[in-house]
Amino acid sequence: MSRKAAREIAVKMSFEKLFGCDDTYATVSEISGIETEPAAEDVEFANSIVDGVSEHREEIDGLIGSLSKDWSVERMPRVDASILRVAVYELLYGKKAPRKVIVNEAVRIATKYGGDESPKFINGILSSVLDSLKG
Repeated sequence: MSRKAAREIAVKMSFEKLFGCDDTYATVSEISGIETEPAAEDVEFANSIVDGVSEHREEIDGLIGSLSKDWSVERMPRVDASILRVAVYELLYGKKAPRKVIVNEAVRIATKYGGDESPKFINGILSSVLDSLKG
């Protein structure tokens, strides 16, 4: 298991929370067909992201909403919103991964699970987040 897979599971867990589910990493990884037993640090990493997104959701959604033209977070496809929440949380509060890696992973996940326009949309919003963090 890797941080890459743990991020993907964190997005899935965040997505499930939109529907009122409170699944654990183990439940979601079973459903998702993860064959490799996750390392304890990967489980902790995914759970910390999901907990952080929940704790800072108002701030994260406010930032995403302020940077997306004519789109509130509530109007976004739920997959896109989940990907953005996880990535923005990591950009704001993460301490280990380079920002470029976080953006690239979010775009990769959007390509895998989102709609045709999702990767471009995710990349655009996250680029704006990065610009706002520089200033």
